[in-house]
Amino acid sequence: MGHRTESMDTKEIDVRSLSSSNCHTLPYVHKVGVPPKQNLWKEFSAMLKETFFSDDPLRSFKDQSRSRKFVLGMQAVFPILSWGRSYNLAKLKGDLIAGLTIASLCIPQDIGYSKLANLAPQYGLYSSFVPPLVYAFMGSSRDIAIGPVAVVSLLLGTLLQNEIDPNKNAVEYRRLAFTATFFAGITQAILGIFRLGFLIDFLSHAAVVGFMGGAAITIALQQLKGFLGIKKFTKKTDIISVMHSVWGSAQHGWNWQTIVIGATFLAFLLFAKYIGKKKKKLFWVPAIAPLISVILSTFFVYITHAEKRGVQIVKHIEKGINPSSVNEIYFTGDYLLKGFRIGVVAGIIALTEAVAIGRTFATMKDYQLDGNKEMVALGTMNVVGSLTSCYVATGSFSRSAVNYMAGCQTAASNIIMSLVVFLTLMFITPLFEYTPNAILSSIIISAVISLIDYEAAILIWKTDKFDFIACMGAFFGVVFASVEIGLLIAVSISFAKLLLQVTRPRTAILGKIPRTNVYRNIQQYPDATKVPGVLIVRVDSAIYFSNSNYIRERTLRWLTDEEEQLKRDGLPKIQFLIVEMSPVTDIDTSGIHALEELYRSLQKRSVQLVLANPGPVVMDKLHASSFTSLIGEDKIFLTVADAVLTCSPKFAEDV
Repeated sequence: MGHRTESMDTKEIDVRSLSSSNCHTLPYVHKVGVPPKQNLWKEFSAMLKETFFSDDPLRSFKDQSRSRKFVLGMQAVFPILSWGRSYNLAKLKGDLIAGLTIASLCIPQDIGYSKLANLAPQYGLYSSFVPPLVYAFMGSSRDIAIGPVAVVSLLLGTLLQNEIDPNKNAVEYRRLAFTATFFAGITQAILGIFRLGFLIDFLSHAAVVGFMGGAAITIALQQLKGFLGIKKFTKKTDIISVMHSVWGSAQHGWNWQTIVIGATFLAFLLFAKYIGKKKKKLFWVPAIAPLISVILSTFFVYITHAEKRGVQIVKHIEKGINPSSVNEIYFTGDYLLKGFRIGVVAGIIALTEAVAIGRTFATMKDYQLDGNKEMVALGTMNVVGSLTSCYVATGSFSRSAVNYMAGCQTAASNIIMSLVVFLTLMFITPLFEYTPNAILSSIIISAVISLIDYEAAILIWKTDKFDFIACMGAFFGVVFASVEIGLLIAVSISFAKLLLQVTRPRTAILGKIPRTNVYRNIQQYPDATKVPGVLIVRVDSAIYFSNSNYIRERTLRWLTDEEEQLKRDGLPKIQFLIVEMSPVTDIDTSGIHALEELYRSLQKRSVQLVLANPGPVVMDKLHASSFTSLIGEDKIFLTVADAVLTCSPKFAEDV
């Protein structure tokens, strides 16, 4: 027994001595790997594919026969050939109800929106006949409803009347509208064909919210002309000019009969919207309310002859389907460039709205929407539309929401709507002769109110103050200046934010989270502990020519501030500067040059530069430029914890 006890004691002593010796031995630290050299062409091809073909659109064509590839190609261009094969009576029922519902909403809206674009009423109806048919064959969204929309109509009308007076030169104005529509379609199609859809993302969500809200206010103010029965009205769109025009004509220009008609039916439309929001099953009430309003108000004006008492009416609407406008488009002359410029602006705004609407409903129904295919479809329909007397059409949020609530199953609901508009153009347009302008103004006001998304603005304020500035800048630009100024402000602020984030990336001082080997921002985690003699800085951006000098200067400023604080506290100086490079996704030659300058500056201060966790792209470039040899490969670590363990082993043991 004594011998066994002595043997166990000896083993315990051996284990203790082994553990004691291991405490002073640094654990294994893995070296940062340098990725193998890639073929230049393969690297360039991979970058190109990721930039323009990140969704791998040709994936379904792999390992297919020629005939099958042809079929898939046709289905890619015309999605109706794909979903049409499984179409049945159940889907037709849903699409028929949805199509009839959105048709009842679109007809009165189209007549009103055409006035926003300073065009005759029939052109709004034309734009809800041909474009939806084209989109139904080429579009990939099941829910989007196509036609004229308020914001694009106002934008187009404002930009066009800056070039041509619609009253004095109606024919030239109409031709320029078709020219702008043609180039809007070309712009949209080119963005889709060359897969440049990411360009529209440069207009931030905050800027779009502000722009749409400002446009809604501007549109509503413009409707005061018809709502109050004013005959002489300003052509400017800013709130000061509009209100001056409104109050200037208050004594003799307002027509009380018109105001009664407008106010009565506006109250009815808003009440119908309220019912639709309260009870989702009654979605059809706000959808059919505009058409009921038009029918009732037209009948009322007809039997009372209110037009003889100053109530302005629509008068004549051209009967028949779209005439050809191929010969009306300007392909030469001064108006060609003007049409191109207006078309590009209108096309991008229309595209932004349509893609946003399409993605929203695709997410709600859980199906994929190809943004580039959508752009090609929207572009094609506007090009065809410009040749058939239509102006810029896009996805309407109000109609799309009704389409969704009505239970649409496929894009065939657009075909149903288009057929109803066709019948209207062929047989019913004469009945709109006595429709009062006030009811159209009421319909537009009730429609654009939903564009003022104050809840989104409040959320933007809570989330990001700079985004809120962009939102308000676009909003006030539209309301107090003009639509194009507001759009310019929206784009400018969006780019300014992007440039600011690129040129002034965030950096942070890291500390060790207690009882872990994790190092995080000391501002986010105040209990994180700084490492004595070591400063850990994290760069939260790629290092490019645009920000390399700033990152170098900011890092040195962190070091100077830290050393001054240590000096005041009587603590040891900084000996190591660890740069955490996990967020640094890329670096260029200017960035490497900035790191070299940082290294030399640190040498003069007797501080050693250490890098932690550079990614494969960054490591490859550092190695190729011999920067790793300059600072020493033993100064590059896989993690911050490994770097601290080497630079300050006592701290690593104690904490």
